[in-house]
Amino acid sequence: MTLVERFLKYVSFDTQSNEESGVTPSTPGQMVFARFLKEELEALGLEEITLDENGYLFATLPANIDKSVPVVGFIAHMDTSPDMSGKDVSPRIVENYDGKDIVLCADEQVVLSPARFPELLDHKGEDLIVTNGKTLLGADDKAGIAEIVSAVAYLKEHPEIKHGKIRIGFNPDEEIGLGAHKFNVEQFGCEWAYTMDGGEVGELEFENFNAASAKIVFKGRNVHPGYAKNKMINSIRVANRFISMLPSHETPEHTEGYEGFYHLIGITGEVEQTTVTYIIRDHDRVRFESRKKEFEHLVCKINAEYGEGTAALELHDQYYNMREKIEPVMHIIDTAFKAMEAVGVEPHVKAIRGGTDGAQLSFKGLPCPNIFAGGLNFHGRYEFIPIQNMEKAMNVIVTFGFNTSNPIGFNKNLVSHRSRTQDTPCRSVIVQLLGK
Repeated sequence: MTLVERFLKYVSFDTQSNEESGVTPSTPGQMVFARFLKEELEALGLEEITLDENGYLFATLPANIDKSVPVVGFIAHMDTSPDMSGKDVSPRIVENYDGKDIVLCADEQVVLSPARFPELLDHKGEDLIVTNGKTLLGADDKAGIAEIVSAVAYLKEHPEIKHGKIRIGFNPDEEIGLGAHKFNVEQFGCEWAYTMDGGEVGELEFENFNAASAKIVFKGRNVHPGYAKNKMINSIRVANRFISMLPSHETPEHTEGYEGFYHLIGITGEVEQTTVTYIIRDHDRVRFESRKKEFEHLVCKINAEYGEGTAALELHDQYYNMREKIEPVMHIIDTAFKAMEAVGVEPHVKAIRGGTDGAQLSFKGLPCPNIFAGGLNFHGRYEFIPIQNMEKAMNVIVTFGFNTSNPIGFNKNLVSHRSRTQDTPCRSVIVQLLGK
């Protein structure tokens, strides 16, 4: 299969995760997909293939050089976001995109427009894989999986490219924050790894949010509204009072870059009881801790105003900024720079305004920055991915296949080509390497 064929096959699997299930993987479709991938890796001739009961799939492309070089890993997640259905994904390819509106679903008037998504214009003349407007696409992160598998397949088919041992890992439940929880770092056996889970071409990320979740339960007192004076406590109004005490502009819709936020993600309730849920995010650890303390302070304030026990807070850390674990081994960022530049990709270091399995893995002893996979507008019906982005990501992976301290020379002008027949829109990616 070509890179594109793999991707189109992979997105046909329904692997939407579910944070309420309480099992790993959180949905059975992820294990179905994992078994399919296991069979594909076996057919490719990879070694040390393992698939455990939790849906973690590992495999090895053995070294074909005599000298000792670091074992490098590549990781991607199999699940898709709970934000929108990933069942019955029906993608199509818009060839040679002309910069105009793309009608995804005429019946429902779903249009992918550069007026709303100006990043489309960065990809004029390219070939875009889009949805039918009814589901997400699943480029997050099946594009990463397709790129990794295609890269190791290419290296397997071209033994003249000398490389060290490469480990690949595919895990469940990243989208619900559990992807790294049962990832066996010792079994994976790498000095460092990269998640292929970023967006636009050139993205290289080793900073992410510190993250926490917060749930506040507000207790009220219900009496007949006609006789409620000085008796009723409306928990909905108390919850609203709490919400109003937080800074109005420290929210996702008002922040960017390194700015943190409080994000109200849910509110359910009635007079007697209301539950409010938040996520708390900040790149800076000190500010992150301060944000959590602010929640504790405001809950105390509510209880002082309405009576002890009116508000109860549950606060849980989710993950931390991987930067503190990457900085001592910055050579792995230098290696990624070299790999990108070798194939004509300009690196763009940026902070992730979100999380990644790599953050948790870094704190488990596996330094794991994030490299672009090429998709855009994740988690919804407007998700798309340029085929050319996928090709570039695959080529970057191929450059890691050899000893980066003494690399094979690349002709970056010959890195990525595509062939097309009238019968198929899919591409075959040709990576041309020139040995020194």
